[in-house]
Amino acid sequence: MAREEALGHRLSDQGHHHRQARGEAFVNQSFLCTRRTALSLAGGLVVSLGAAAPSFAAAKIEHLVSPDGIEAWFVQDATVPLIAMEYSFAGGASQDPKDKPGVANLVGDLLDEGSGNLDSKTFHERLECRAIELSFNAGRDTFRGSLRMLRDNKDEAFDLLRMALTSPHFDTADVERIRSQVISGLRRRTTNPTALAGRKFLEMAFGDHPYGRQTSGTLESVPTITVADMKDYVGRVLARDRLKVAVVGDVDPATLGKLLDKTFGSLPAKANLTPVADVEAAAPPQRAFVPLDVPQTVITFGGPGVKRSDPNFMAAYVVNHILGGGGLSSRLYREVREKRGLAYSLFESLLWMEHSAVFIGSTGTRADRAGDTIDAIEKEVRRIAEEGPTQKELDEAKSYLKGSQMLALDTSSKLAQALLQYQQDKLPIDYIEKHNAIVDAVTLDDARQAAKRLWRQGLLTVAVGRAPQAAAQPLAAPATNSN
Repeated sequence: MAREEALGHRLSDQGHHHRQARGEAFVNQSFLCTRRTALSLAGGLVVSLGAAAPSFAAAKIEHLVSPDGIEAWFVQDATVPLIAMEYSFAGGASQDPKDKPGVANLVGDLLDEGSGNLDSKTFHERLECRAIELSFNAGRDTFRGSLRMLRDNKDEAFDLLRMALTSPHFDTADVERIRSQVISGLRRRTTNPTALAGRKFLEMAFGDHPYGRQTSGTLESVPTITVADMKDYVGRVLARDRLKVAVVGDVDPATLGKLLDKTFGSLPAKANLTPVADVEAAAPPQRAFVPLDVPQTVITFGGPGVKRSDPNFMAAYVVNHILGGGGLSSRLYREVREKRGLAYSLFESLLWMEHSAVFIGSTGTRADRAGDTIDAIEKEVRRIAEEGPTQKELDEAKSYLKGSQMLALDTSSKLAQALLQYQQDKLPIDYIEKHNAIVDAVTLDDARQAAKRLWRQGLLTVAVGRAPQAAAQPLAAPATNSN
């Protein structure tokens, strides 16, 4: 089965999840490694779930509490006979032992490889014959899962999830097969410039903090992970008190409450998590060069960001859209691609975690144009930090971010993903209704202050590729901006 190597979506604000996914993708193996079980007919299920025609932007969101106290944000919708559930447990890969990064990732890869009274083959056959899509992924801060099914298959789907969470086998043959797949992927990444750039950026930004480690593990750590390590992780992290759930689809509240109790009710009452300290990403400016003989040089850049809980987050988000998050309309795209022809594409995003935040971007260019490309990016970053956006840019960005809300929530799956992320970000249950007013409230002064805060220090920059023709030396650090 194919193993997804993209980070997945962060959906805390309507209209941005596609850009956010792009922004996360180039540090994919370092922040999150996802394994999706989508067998045969389940591929059709993904299409069907994506085809729920009406937008859910105005959906009524209920705070459901099951008879045994399992809480969920829930939207009942009978437009199509489908149910989508997203859920997460706090902890994620930050709960990996310091000397064994990759435990959470292996757990996610193995939970559906046999559980209860079903071996791996039988478990997957049950998923396939009922067109059930079940997946797990280990994020930096959460261990997250998805369950999607036809309404008539809900009992079996929830029961298979219950078995995967509460009685995974971790049989030796399955563990070694999955371990070999993970190791093979890690070997491929040693020659992947995007993966190397993301890894180096995290090391620069976070050092020895858990955020600086590779979520999928290393070639040294993965072979040492034992079944005992994985069982210990499951016992400490998969617990009811750190569970968040979002469900959208054709099921009534009473039935859903019973399904939630049956699925999650036998998990431990309380998690036993290792505390993770808050951390500020390393201060710019810093540059690093990683030599690799590839046709195109990959450039990754970023720096300290704004946490989702920060009262100025929306101002930062709006001005970031202007700089690099707006695709073809962004300043960086115009300066680097349209005016200078230095790169085919360029993106930049805000990323936020439980204990830190960064802005981060990536592009690719010829080795002999890498220096010019970095200079162009830095020049535009300095300009917006010093001058801020124009009123026209602000108005256009706000209009886009408000209008894109409808597209961002046009399927049951997207809405479930968004509702789960709202919970993780500690947003109110009526956030969808408030979103546009929050965007509208951002003033030009707010945006200028946010730009200065984000970009006045400059950039952390990593270049991976062939050395420039002049000299095979690391890129020199620029002078510190005193503004």
